[in-house]
Amino acid sequence: MTAGAVRADVVPTVMHVRCPDRLPEETYRQVLEELAEFSPVVQALPPSAALVELKGALRYYGTDTRRLGEMLRVRTVSRLGVDVRIGIGSSITAAATASAQVPQPGGVLAVPPGQTVDWLAPLPVEALHGIGPRQAAALHEYGIHTVGRLAALSPATIQRLLGGKAGRTATDRARGIDPRPVVPRALPSSATVRHTFDRHTLDGATVRASLLELVVQLGRGLRRRGQAARALTLTLRFADGTGWEKTRRLTEPSAHDDDLRTLAYQLMDAAGLQRGRLTGIALKGDDLVDAQVAQQISLDTAREARLVSEAAVDRIRDKFGPHIIGPAATRHAS
Repeated sequence: MTAGAVRADVVPTVMHVRCPDRLPEETYRQVLEELAEFSPVVQALPPSAALVELKGALRYYGTDTRRLGEMLRVRTVSRLGVDVRIGIGSSITAAATASAQVPQPGGVLAVPPGQTVDWLAPLPVEALHGIGPRQAAALHEYGIHTVGRLAALSPATIQRLLGGKAGRTATDRARGIDPRPVVPRALPSSATVRHTFDRHTLDGATVRASLLELVVQLGRGLRRRGQAARALTLTLRFADGTGWEKTRRLTEPSAHDDDLRTLAYQLMDAAGLQRGRLTGIALKGDDLVDAQVAQQISLDTAREARLVSEAAVDRIRDKFGPHIIGPAATRHAS
């Protein structure tokens, strides 16, 4: 363990709360309100989780973090009939990993001060928050089955297995290093972008180019807000006044053009347009989550390169305007 890791692990004040799956949105909002009574620093992670920074609550209630977690659980059960799984640790990674270890229907697991690395060590690598099935499979292939084994290897070794950024992130998290703060954020709304055609159109190429332009607008908007969509909804309006709408979920939350475009095209293909005259289309990002927390470690170096390129394009648009650069198909359509 590095000296930096020890300093970061002195006081575990991050709480990660997991509600039951498929919790109604209104009930989820009520859980967030209960959390807000404990601390003003609550970060919603819809559809069923949240982060809480407990530093202020510790001073106010004069108790320890585990007791705060037990108090919260009693309140959600007694007031809302909702049991929750609560993890408390020195970082987002530690707290979220801990809450996932709590058996259903609910309970509290607090990682003791100074023991994050020792507590993480015996867990399987797939239990570490941010490690997905593909990353775990790649690590297993090289005999890395526990978080402790991952932490013991040099960052350079893991970078060769998972890629530069992913390897550094995985090694840091296995060693209890995660400097990300809890950022106050209420339950986010959906984000919608629309396009209205100047005239009724049957041209498939024009429609697809317009949909691509909406994907670019939606992706850029989500990235600027620091959010990611769990699902997309495509709405089509026809000249006869009728409409068509369909929603599909993404494999994992994303705000990246490639992911959004792939699913948007699938939705358009599902519409089965033949002779329908379109007057407008709308693309909506649903179940928005915090992009920083939702992002999993990636071992796809080609994807990582595309994301770097996407960030550079965003900076160009911020400086020179949103239409200064974009996909060739959208330029052709205009």
